[in-house]
Amino acid sequence: MMKLLEDRYGRRHDYLRISVTDRCNLRCVYCMGPEGVKLLEHRQILSYEEILKIVRAAAEVGVKKIRITGGEPLVRKGIEYLIKKIAETPGIEDIAMTTNGLLLEEKALALKEAGLKRVNVSLDSLKPETYSQVTRGGDLNKALAGIKAALHYRLTPVKINVVLMKGINDEEIDDFLRLTLEYPLHVRFIEYMPIDAHDIAWEGKYLSLQAVKERASTLGLPLESIEVRGCGPAEMFKLPGALGSVGLIHPVSKHFCFSCNRLRLTADGYLKPCLYWQEELPVRPVLNDKEALQELFRKALDVKRQQHTMSPQRNRDLEEDRRGMSKVGG
Repeated sequence: MMKLLEDRYGRRHDYLRISVTDRCNLRCVYCMGPEGVKLLEHRQILSYEEILKIVRAAAEVGVKKIRITGGEPLVRKGIEYLIKKIAETPGIEDIAMTTNGLLLEEKALALKEAGLKRVNVSLDSLKPETYSQVTRGGDLNKALAGIKAALHYRLTPVKINVVLMKGINDEEIDDFLRLTLEYPLHVRFIEYMPIDAHDIAWEGKYLSLQAVKERASTLGLPLESIEVRGCGPAEMFKLPGALGSVGLIHPVSKHFCFSCNRLRLTADGYLKPCLYWQEELPVRPVLNDKEALQELFRKALDVKRQQHTMSPQRNRDLEEDRRGMSKVGG
C-alpha cells in the first residue's frame, strides 16, 4: 500500500476540496469586489477527465473525502457526471458540495442519484433585502427552495454556512438559531475571513463568534456542547429540543490549523496546501504520470505551514498577492 499523506506536523490528510469553476451566479461581498473578478478562460479550467485522474491518484494515497466547490459548482454543465465518476472511485467514501443553493431545487434529485451525499448551502441572511445586499442581487426564495429540495432528497446533513458580519446580519443570530429548532438543519456561523485585497473593509465587519453565545444566552436558549466527530473545524452545540445543531467556526480568533486534514485543487489546476497562504503547485505537468501526481501531493504537504496568521487585530499578510475566495472555493 502507498504511504498515506501526512505532513511534518503529524497531520493526516484524507480530504480534497475541488473547485470546478471560478464562475458564480452571485457576487457576495466577502468573496469578491463590486466589479467582480477576472474570469479564467475555459481552456484554463481542468476538464472532468483531468479532475478524475487527480481524484483516482489521491484515493490511492488515502484521500477518502471529496468536496466540490466553485465559484458556484452548479453553474458548470454536466456536474452530475463528475460526481457519478467520483462516487465510483475505489477508496472515496464521501462526496459533498458547497453551493449557494440557487440551482439546487432543479438539480437536487439528479445530484442525489449521481452519488452526492450532502450539501453545505451558503446563506448569510433570512431577510430578502439583506440577502440581496450581501449577494449583490440574489433571490432568497430560490436559495430557500434549494434547501428544502436538499432536505426532501436527503442530501443530508444539510449544513447552512452563515458568514457573520457586523452591522449586516448580526441582528439575525436569533432567527438562525431558531431555524435549528424548526428544521433538521445544521447552522454554522463562520467568522469573516480577510483573504483578498478587496477585504480591506474586513476590520469594520469582523465580529467574534462569542456574539452568538451571548445572544443565545440573552434569549434564554442555552447552547449545549455536543461531541464532534472527525477533523471538522466547527465547535458544535445544540439548543434543547432542537432538530438541528449550531456550529461555530473560528478561523480568525481560534484557528483550527492543528487538526487540518485538507488540500485544495483550484479550477485551473493548482494544488494548494492552505486556503490562506499563497503556496500552490501546478498539477498539469504531471497529470499523465500517476506516481508523479501522488508525489506532488507529498510536495504540497512539505510546504504546508503549521498555521495561518489571521487574527482579530491584524491581517498582516493582506497586502500579499493571493487568490480570492471565489478562485479557491473556501
